Amino acid sequence: MNPKVSVIIPAYNTEAYIAKAIESALEQTFTDIEVIVVDDGSSDKTVEVAKSFADQRLKVIVNQQNLGVSAARNRALKAAQGEWVAVLDSDDWYAPERLEKLVLLAEETNADMIADDLYLIKDGATSPWSTLIQESGKYIDEILQIDLISFVETDVYGQAGLRLGLSKPIFKREFLVKHGIEYDETVSISEDFWLDMKCLINGARFFLVPKPYYFYRSRPISLVRQGILSRLNQCCIATNSVMQQEVVKKNPALMRALSYNLAAYKKNLAYFQVVVPIKQGKWVTALTEMRKNPYFFYDFISRFNKIFERRIQYYIKGNKSVFDMSYNLHINRKNTN
Repeated sequence: MNPKVSVIIPAYNTEAYIAKAIESALEQTFTDIEVIVVDDGSSDKTVEVAKSFADQRLKVIVNQQNLGVSAARNRALKAAQGEWVAVLDSDDWYAPERLEKLVLLAEETNADMIADDLYLIKDGATSPWSTLIQESGKYIDEILQIDLISFVETDVYGQAGLRLGLSKPIFKREFLVKHGIEYDETVSISEDFWLDMKCLINGARFFLVPKPYYFYRSRPISLVRQGILSRLNQCCIATNSVMQQEVVKKNPALMRALSYNLAAYKKNLAYFQVVVPIKQGKWVTALTEMRKNPYFFYDFISRFNKIFERRIQYYIKGNKSVFDMSYNLHINRKNTN
C-alpha cells in the first residue's frame, strides 16, 4: 500500500546537517510516510550519514555526478509513491507535527498544494530570528488562498512581500503527474518559485497556513562567492523564457506582473555589475560598468540608508548574519547545489 506522504530531500555536501533533516521527517507525528534522499554527487560523508538510518521508510538514491538540485528533486519525484509530496532541503528541518497539520488542512480545503509559514533561523542559533510572514510586513491570521497574480506580485526581488517562492508547499502528487509538472533543470535558482508558478498556471488550488512548521536555515554566504551576477542573470533568462509561453502571453495581468519582476532583476543586475567588481578590487571593471549604468549613483543613494543600517548591525552591534539573511530573502532561496 502506498504511503500518504513522500518526503523528498535533495542533498549535496551537507554531512553536518542532513541527519537532523532526516530525523525531523522520520519523527513526524504522521507516520504513514516515505523519505527519499537523493544525494547529488556529494564529495563528503552525506551518503554515509543518510545510509546510517535503519528505518525502512527511508530510501537513499545516489547520483554519481552533480546534476543540480532540480534534477535531484525530479529523480525523487519519479520515485515518490505518496498521495502527497513534501519537499525538505537537507540543511532544514520540520516541526514534529508539520505533515499531520498540513495534510489535514489540505484535505479540508481540497487543496492541490498547501504551504505553511517558515521559521527563519541562523546557522548555529538555538531559536529563529523571524518568520517569512513577519518579514513580509503582512498580518495574516487565517488560511489564505493564493492566486497566480498575487503569488508573482508579492515575490519581487529587493522588495518586501510574502515571497512565497521561498515557501515549501506539500503537493498533491496526482496533480503534478496529471499536468506533467516537474522542476526546470535548466535553472539553479528560484526553482521552487517556478514550480509553484507552473502549478498555479495549471489551475492549482494553493493555500497558505499562517503558522510556521518548517525551519529554514540561513548559512553564511557572500555575494561574490555565490555568484550573484550569474544568479540574477539566470533569473532574467528564466523570467523571459516563461513570458514566451503562449499560456502566459494570453494572461495580460500575469505578463504585467512578470514584466515588473523582470525589470527588478535587471535593475539589480546593473547595480551589482558595479558592486561586485568593487568588492573584488577590480576598479577598472567597476568604472566601466558605471559608465554603462548612468543610474548607478541614484540607485546607490536610494539604497544608502539600508546599507548604512546593515553596517551598523554588523560592525557595531555584532550581528554577523545580517547580510546573509537579507541576501537569502532577496535571492528567493539558498543554493543547495
